[in-house]
Formats: sequence, structure tokens, C-alpha cells
Amino acid sequence: FGLEKPGRSGGFPNMACVGDFNVLSSSIPATKVELSVSCRNLLDRDTFSKSDPICVLYTQAIGNKEWREFGRTEVIDNTLNPDFVRKFIMDYFFEERENLRFDFYDVDSKSPNLSKHDFLGQMFCTLGEIVGSQGSRLQKSIVGIPGKKCGTVIVTAEELGCCRDSVLMQFCANKLDKKDFFGKSDPFLVFHRSNEDGSFTICHKTEVVKNTLNPVWQAFKISVRALCNGDYDRTIKVEVYDWDRDGSHDFIGEFTTSYRELSRGQSQFNVYEVINPKKKGKKKKYVNSGTVTLLSFLIETEVSFLDYIKGGTQINFTVAIDFTASNGNPSQPTSLHYMNPYQLNAYGMALKAVGEIIQDYDSDKMFPALGFGARLPPDGRVSHEFALNGNPQNPYCHGIDGVMEAYYRSLKSVQLYGPTNFAPVINHVARYAASVKDGSQYFVLLIVTDGVISDMAQTKESIVNASRLPMSIIIVGVGPAEFDAMEELDGDVVRISSRGKFAERDIVQFVPFRDYIDRSGNHVLSMARLAKDVLAEIPEQFLSYMRVRGIKPSPAPPPYTPPIHVLQTQI
Repeated sequence: FGLEKPGRSGGFPNMACVGDFNVLSSSIPATKVELSVSCRNLLDRDTFSKSDPICVLYTQAIGNKEWREFGRTEVIDNTLNPDFVRKFIMDYFFEERENLRFDFYDVDSKSPNLSKHDFLGQMFCTLGEIVGSQGSRLQKSIVGIPGKKCGTVIVTAEELGCCRDSVLMQFCANKLDKKDFFGKSDPFLVFHRSNEDGSFTICHKTEVVKNTLNPVWQAFKISVRALCNGDYDRTIKVEVYDWDRDGSHDFIGEFTTSYRELSRGQSQFNVYEVINPKKKGKKKKYVNSGTVTLLSFLIETEVSFLDYIKGGTQINFTVAIDFTASNGNPSQPTSLHYMNPYQLNAYGMALKAVGEIIQDYDSDKMFPALGFGARLPPDGRVSHEFALNGNPQNPYCHGIDGVMEAYYRSLKSVQLYGPTNFAPVINHVARYAASVKDGSQYFVLLIVTDGVISDMAQTKESIVNASRLPMSIIIVGVGPAEFDAMEELDGDVVRISSRGKFAERDIVQFVPFRDYIDRSGNHVLSMARLAKDVLAEIPEQFLSYMRVRGIKPSPAPPPYTPPIHVLQTQI
């Protein structure tokens, strides 16, 4: 057929090619990169000791340029030269400009609120800038405090090899050098993987075992990706330190190994001499600074979201739409429910963006579509869970187009009213989810709302109860309202609770639609991003339910092989 690849090269960039390539439902090829952050010569904000730094990464929304927190590293005590262990894993799109901001703070208390800590400066760059630097290693000055030298930051990007194995390892050591004047050493291990350019990136620290020269560390689990990026022969450097309270840990020695060597398990090959190069250079009779022995090595293959999908788990998608009066009269262009004959309104766009992706995981493509906050014909009673298709016994619509049709039909027949109650539709889906907890089905509820919620306490209770069920909730906020209440339900910063009971898992993902409105009118890409953001947390939420319940994926059915027709050949 000679199908042309839908590309950006020449001609008309957004023309449909043969086969009508659909930007929304095809998966945009993304590669994942892992960002490692180190700093040198940070500002010292503590009087009696060194700063206790943390790095907070922000990404910038394309629409309104608002900075959103992406994640935080761990806090490292007493150092101005931190090498953070916790990485940021990001999707890298060659064709998108991803603006990044790294903020550094000196942490003074347990509070997650950054304004309670001392600001140490920041660095701005793009993801492309990091990836495009030599060796994908960007070094830049930290700025943001006038008249002060704030030090430098080094950000390294590494493309992740998609290796799903994890390793459970345990080490012990013998006859380590004594470093403490009074008592014995307090040893811990630091693991580094080597990079393409010969530098090293920290990937694990063990706990400290106090006052011994023969420590046995606890077994720890690390992904093969973090340990060696899936390259079994890549050097792994292990350093042994003696812990000191003031952060000036004493170097005992080091050794190198590789995943391939470690995978031989406990054997004579996995007893390593700990060498301190300085001592070795100085002392003729130096043998070593002790030995480290691998006690056990177990490979565990992490199951992925797609393993469950392959094994037949169905994702059931339910839609709930806000029909309250605060949306405005649907016949007026200012209304969020305005029925414009030429383009979708915000509700329609959000439904389509999310629905078109989710429907690929639902074999029968039948979606229950509900509305809330309207007065229904014939008697004008207010309902907080009514079927958009007018059939309460069978609220299912066929495909996302069926949902859209039912939505438009409802707008013509119901009267927008109020109040805005979420709990009834959440409980509606929870009833179904409670009846299939064996991992064969998972439920996703999409609520599209203008965001002014009336039943906050009941909604929180419903979410806390639903967090024990195989379900996730996506909330898309449309319109100009303040969405503080929605952010609270999202539970990313503070886990949601009701009457002293906390949600078992984080199951709510909230996004404001306005962050995704593309000024240039290219709705396709902005909606692809909306869908990507709201669906991003679903696989992890799904896996967290399966893990907690100990549910393994069913084996994938064998691939279909057509029967072989034996051709009788004439001799």
C-alpha cells in the first residue's frame, strides 16, 4: 500500500494521510528519560551545620504558562554538595518544548509546605537542553538570590531501557577498617551505576549499621533499570562509608562489579575486596580495607499494567456530567454547555479526549453515561445520578460517540439546576466495583464539572471508601472557577481522609481544562495532552490495587493460529 508515515515533513503538516491517522487514539511515541540531579557549593543557610537540601522540579503548562510541581527528591542532611538518589522520570517528546524549573530548599522541618523552608535558588532549562547537552549532562549556575553565588547544578538525562526486572540483594562485610576514635565504624554502602561517558550516578544507599566492622545489611530491592539501565555488563561501583552525624562520612573503600557478576549469586566470585586507593598508594603492605560479600540475589519480574490488559482485565469507563445551573444557559454562547454547531464545547472536548483512549481497553465499548444536578422531565424532580440516554435501567451508550449523542439529547430535555453533588455518582460506580474484586475488571469514572462542589464531606467519604475498590476517578474542571476543593480531592499533596480514616490509595486525578486550551486553535494536540495527563496516573493506581490485593495477571491467551490446510500434492 505504501502507507505514508504521518509526519511533520513538508507539505501540509496536519493533513490526514491514507488510513486517516488519528493523533488522539494512536499512542504518541515517547521515550522516557530519567533525570539525576547533583549540586555543588550550595548556599549554607544553617548556622551550626550545613544546609539540608531538597530539589523540587516544576514543569510548565503550555496553555497558561503556569508552573506545576512535578516531583521532589529526598532531603539529604548536612551537605552543600548533594547527589540526590531519587530520580525524576519524564516523557521526552522531541517535538514538544518542555520547560523545567529546579528549585532548591534547605529543609528545616517535616512540613511539606515549601514556604516554611529556606530558598537556596533555582535553575531554569528545557528538557531538550539537558538531553541535547554533551553526554546529556547539563551544568548550570543556580540563580535567584540577588548578590549571592548560589552554586551550580548538574542534571543528567538517561534514556531508560525498558527493563522490568527488579533484584532483591543482600550484602554483609567483614573486617572493615575502624574509622571512629571511640567505638567501631558505622558502615553503609552506596551503589553507583556508570554512565556512557564514564561518570557515575548514585542509585542506592543502604541503611547504616551502627558500631560494627562486620555489618549485615538488610536485603533491598532495586530495579535493574536503576542498577545498570538494563546493560548487564555495565560497571557498578560500590563505596563503603563510615557514617558520621555531621554529614562528613569517612570513606572506607570501594569495589566494582556488574549485574552479570552479581547474578551468579552467593559464590566465591561475589566476595569483594574493599580497596582504599589512597591507602594502597601509601602503604607497601596494604592488602585491603575489609571484604564485602553478596549473601543473596533474587530476580523478580515486575508485572506491568499491560500484563493485566493482555491477561483479559477489562477497564470499565463511566462518564458523569455536571448539569448544574452555574454552567450557564446552554443556548447562550457564554455557557460551558453551549451547543455550538461548529465545534465541541469544553465538556464535549474533555469527554472525547479521555474517552477515545480509554475505549480501547473496553471490549464491548458500552459506557454508562450519567448526569447530575438537573431537574428531569416530566415532573421537574432534581436528580444527582440520571441516565443521559433517559433509560435508568440501561444507562449504557455505544462508544464515545453514543455518549456524546446522549449528552446533547439531555441538554435539550433537562433543566440545569443544582446543587453540585459528586457522592451519588461515585457511589453508583463503587457499587459495581464492589461486586468484582477479583482483578478481572477495573472501573474508571470521569467527572466533568464546573467545579463548585456542594457535598464535600460526603464526597470525601465516598472517595475514602472507593479507595479500597478497583476504581479510579478522573475529574476535569471546566470554566473559570477556583478549583481549590478539587485539588484537595486529588490527594497528591495530602492523602484524602474522612472522619479520621485515610484513603488506602490515591485514586483521584484532577486537571483544570483551561490549562489545555490551545490558543492557536490546534485542539487535537492540546486534547492529546489533556488525555495523557489525566490518564497518566491510572496504570499506577490500577497496579497499586492489584498489588495490595495480591492479584497476579491472568496468563495471556495463546496467539491465534489459523488451522493448517494440508494440500494434497499430486505425485
